[in-house]
Amino acid sequence: MDLGLRNKVAIVCASSRGLGKAVALGLAEEGVNLTICARGDEELQRTDEEIRSKSNVQVLAIQGDVAKPADIRKIVTETLNKFLTIHILVNNAGGPPLGNFMDFTPDDWQKALELNLLSTINFIREVIPVMRKQNWGRVINITSVAVKQPIEGLILSNTARAGIVGLTKTLSNEFARENILFNNVCPGRILTDRILELARARADKTGMSIEDVFTSMENDIPIGRIGKPRELADLVVFLASERASYITGTTIQVDGGIVKGII
Repeated sequence: MDLGLRNKVAIVCASSRGLGKAVALGLAEEGVNLTICARGDEELQRTDEEIRSKSNVQVLAIQGDVAKPADIRKIVTETLNKFLTIHILVNNAGGPPLGNFMDFTPDDWQKALELNLLSTINFIREVIPVMRKQNWGRVINITSVAVKQPIEGLILSNTARAGIVGLTKTLSNEFARENILFNNVCPGRILTDRILELARARADKTGMSIEDVFTSMENDIPIGRIGKPRELADLVVFLASERASYITGTTIQVDGGIVKGII
């Protein structure tokens, strides 16, 4: 299937590893020129080299923190300087700390909102004028199944990421006539550093081994296993494409069936 993505330009956030890296690699396979960004420069440069070695696309690697509006402006400006346009934005960021409501200070809440909600708002604000000018755009936000089924011990993530759902649905209506489409993709248990962090926290709390924690996690999933980053990336790539031209305002989980709700 030709996804109609060749020579498009995408920004993929937090793309030096994990889900962001898998998305960047998937887009590169379809011929998309990329800006990748992350806080850690060394790992970012390794990902840059890996993408270049596996594809013929152009790659711009920019060190930056999506929680900082100035860094977001820098990433967008440098992308436009190199590629002249932006067709696709994939918002992605690491998760905030684990804990319960009374564990966190007002500053903790502010940082969580800056990382997992305001970063998405600020990135969209920067790219919308470009997408409007060309009457074409795709914004895909990587959130969490927590927006459909809150996860115990992740109150910061449950709250901040849920705001993205309301944002996405509102923007999908506002910009649909300009062919700018907005969708959310919600990872369940995918084999990334974040799931390792959650497994270690559960092991420390219960006294279980990491291996037993992973077995327990897999037993909760109807498919019976932890997901692979590429399995989520394939959906993001499709939603970024011409083939997804009638899909906007959706929130789709990639979770092996773990969310029990029907909506």
